[in-house]
Amino acid sequence: MTSHYEAIVVGSGQGGGPLAQAFAKAGRRTALVEATHVGGTCINEGCTPTKTMVASARIAHLACRAQSYGVQFKRSSLVLNMETVRKRKRDIVDSFRGGSETRIKNTDNLDLIMGKARFTGPKELEIVVSHDGGGKTQTINITGDQIFINAGCSPARLTVKNAERTEGLLNSTTIMELGEVPRHLAIIGGGAVGCEFAQMMKRFGERVSLIQQNTQLLPKEDADVSEEIRNIFADAGIDVYLGATIKEVSNVTLGQIVVSLTQGDGTPKSLLCSHVLVATGRTPNTADLGLESAGVEVDSKGFIKVDEHLATTAPNVYALGDIKGGMQQTHVSYDDFRVLRQNLITQAHSGEKASIHGRLVPYTTFIDPQLGRVGMTEKEARSLKPPRNIKVAKMPMSYVARALEMDETKGFMKAVVDADTREILGFACLGIEGGEVMSMVQLAMLGGLTYDELENAIFAHPCLSESLNNLWGFLK
Repeated sequence: MTSHYEAIVVGSGQGGGPLAQAFAKAGRRTALVEATHVGGTCINEGCTPTKTMVASARIAHLACRAQSYGVQFKRSSLVLNMETVRKRKRDIVDSFRGGSETRIKNTDNLDLIMGKARFTGPKELEIVVSHDGGGKTQTINITGDQIFINAGCSPARLTVKNAERTEGLLNSTTIMELGEVPRHLAIIGGGAVGCEFAQMMKRFGERVSLIQQNTQLLPKEDADVSEEIRNIFADAGIDVYLGATIKEVSNVTLGQIVVSLTQGDGTPKSLLCSHVLVATGRTPNTADLGLESAGVEVDSKGFIKVDEHLATTAPNVYALGDIKGGMQQTHVSYDDFRVLRQNLITQAHSGEKASIHGRLVPYTTFIDPQLGRVGMTEKEARSLKPPRNIKVAKMPMSYVARALEMDETKGFMKAVVDADTREILGFACLGIEGGEVMSMVQLAMLGGLTYDELENAIFAHPCLSESLNNLWGFLK
């Protein structure tokens, strides 16, 4: 038999879960289909577990710096217990996932179906459900008036010589299940994931090599931001290889892995590693969804094509979250949910349609110090057509009183403005609690405040926020 629903959501990530609940609470019979675990990447393999482990690494780092603050351990030395770090991570993940699952199961009009979904036709899905992990499966079929795809992405595989035959390559999920700190961890990829794990694992006490094909870390950032991060990493003892190309990976005796690369200057180098983390991006989970049966088109990289209202090329089929391409951020997925809720539930008949076009999307990279970013980079602002009168304010964190008091003076703040309109076009804070400072500037941008209004505002002393009084004195 085939069950029919008014709304079907495929994937219970940070957009899909709330969307399914919103439809159910609006009185529509809804199905939420999840292939692995409730909560999606963020709760289970992304933000929640990684930032939990980043917090453990920061505590280890601060403990090592304790003497400089006048605090000394007299009776015991610092010892890292990786099993405890991992258990703490698992406990928080289980708590978040369990809370989400309970809320879903307690929502009227909402059926949670644990299984792998595949389109068999327009608005028709076949779901393979596993029972008790014993290999037994059941296939059920459902149809829906509207279908929403929130199936996310997975870590990209390494595509170099011998990669498929090399055992022990880690991704951003499996590395968090290690029960010990790698003796020598090579990380392939210098984006946010690679940078966060590089610093984390170095602070846990062993050797880390970070290999980046691009000529800078975090390639979307301005060069001065990326260079400052490289300097911070180098000072911490992380070996950073920029402009490097991986030629081959292979297993050798004693469970070790050799990574062969060509450095930026063209010279070859081989690294003997205990572990290798592949952090070269993420690929959309579209290959097994049967999208062609539904008339849903994807781009050359497999991401689902959507319009500004998140509609796909198939009638009444929508996509949200990472699987549609663009910035892969939890808060983007949640805002996709907001757009769909407004257009299809709360204001479905008002004629006022929400759009993803022109959203001001911030993000934070959780290295230490944090990098908070919102709006344009300097490079983007200077490439605007027609050109604008661009000015840049850049102030070291060593000029911030609160940062000095905390002995956290690495990094800088950088704002990009239009000197004629006094509009804030973009802002980055590579500094202590950089994401929180960035959020204040984001609120100012959302409210249409000019930079001189921030300059003349009263902020509490001695908070990091009062640096927004002084930053603008560095405009050039």
